[in-house]
Amino acid sequence: MLAGDMLRRSAERFPLKTAVIWEDQTITYEDLNRTANKLANALISAGIKKGEKVAMLCRNRLEYAVVFFGVARSGAVLVNVSTLYSPDELAFVLEKADVTTLIYESLFKDKIEGVKGQPPLLSRYVSIGGGTDDTDLADFYAAGDESYPDIELKPGDPFCMTYTGGTTGRPKGVLCSHLNRYITAHTVAMEEALDERDAIGMVTPLFHVAALNIMFQPAVLVGATSVFLTKWSPDAFAQMVRQNRMTAAFMVPTQIAMVVSDPGFDAGAYESWRKVSFAGAPMPDWVQKEMMRLLPNVAMTQIYGQSEMGVLTSLRAWYLQDKLGSIGRQAYNVDIALIDTEGHPVPRGQIGEVASRGNNVMLEYYNEPEQTAAFWRNGWAVTGDLAVMDEDGFITLVDRAKDMIISGGENVYPKEIENAIYELDAVAECAVFGIPDDKWGEIPIAYVLLKSAASLTEEEIVDHCARRLARFKRPRQVKFVESFPKTPIGKIQKNLLRDKYWQGKEKKI
Repeated sequence: MLAGDMLRRSAERFPLKTAVIWEDQTITYEDLNRTANKLANALISAGIKKGEKVAMLCRNRLEYAVVFFGVARSGAVLVNVSTLYSPDELAFVLEKADVTTLIYESLFKDKIEGVKGQPPLLSRYVSIGGGTDDTDLADFYAAGDESYPDIELKPGDPFCMTYTGGTTGRPKGVLCSHLNRYITAHTVAMEEALDERDAIGMVTPLFHVAALNIMFQPAVLVGATSVFLTKWSPDAFAQMVRQNRMTAAFMVPTQIAMVVSDPGFDAGAYESWRKVSFAGAPMPDWVQKEMMRLLPNVAMTQIYGQSEMGVLTSLRAWYLQDKLGSIGRQAYNVDIALIDTEGHPVPRGQIGEVASRGNNVMLEYYNEPEQTAAFWRNGWAVTGDLAVMDEDGFITLVDRAKDMIISGGENVYPKEIENAIYELDAVAECAVFGIPDDKWGEIPIAYVLLKSAASLTEEEIVDHCARRLARFKRPRQVKFVESFPKTPIGKIQKNLLRDKYWQGKEKKI
């Protein structure tokens, strides 16, 4: 199935049903389908070719739905760009992805002005919300034909790209096909029991796979109503649930923790809420137990996956008590295994690396042949996560093969922070890793060795990182050291620095 067909079929089944709610704006399936066609045809008329890259920089608002399906039907590839990027990061991604057209919310016009003229292929700017000199999105597609675009597309054609942080210090593009994301949409619809009666809250950013592909696409697939929340807070979420009779949502554990810890918590505000799925970071046991106590009618489903592979496992609500801490079983329509270093499945009860294969797995890391090749092992796509499977088929993660930090549901790669710190002339060596935090799960800490006679303060390092990187990536603490523990080949032994912070604490990844 093509991505555009998900919307077309729901528009045929539920033409007058509300497809998306954003603040005081709504759009029906019939109108969303028609508007997506107009945008697709406008893009084609503007000369955008099949496979060309169109980027979207925008918060959660109604236009994201139009752009998502309009670009999909045009044959172009939608590059979903984080609104948290600094201008340097944004310019890097737009150039790396070969973006030729950028659709952006006017709120970010200053950031856009800072990158204009840098990515060599980027020549077309379309704005959302007014107040810029660039063409307004509504004006851009106003003359577009309302009929379904006449362009040949196949399920295996490239459809969308998201950028994920890389251990090399720069993000890499996860290029997926229509079929890849359809498989994930169907996985979620089935595993989370979504249907056309649901009003589904999109409360994490749509530039993330979690909201866009793991929640919005399934919502459209089944004909549910999507409710977009632009700015998260427990109060805003409670108001959204109450006003829109929201029944389901995907949330990162930090958000759930904020709901159950809210001093103003009112169970009455959540009367309509029946389903929640979570992933993206460790979920403390106390949060799950408190959620079950305060909102016993909300069924919790833990999911696990990656941008590269979609959803791989699920832990349904009825298993939660007995399998607390597990990420669940293999999802019904994907293949996974725990494999050894040679790519062979390990026996149950033994530690192996979580891997998958099949139509759920991405096409490639865009223009990264070496990283793409390293992604595969004996026909299996590897996750970098080590786990163990019990006799019932339930999987528990035991460690990460990489040093990624998950802070508030955001992936933070230490190498990227280290590269920024190394830009400071006074720094001789540094090491960044995650330490436990009650609110965010983990936060980055930087250990820094200064050059002889050099001077630098913690505030200067943090401020430099905040200028160079998205704010959530900045180190929350900096410690100055006189030396580092190292291996015989000179590699800093981060585990020796990190372990003391986790003594007496279970690091569930």
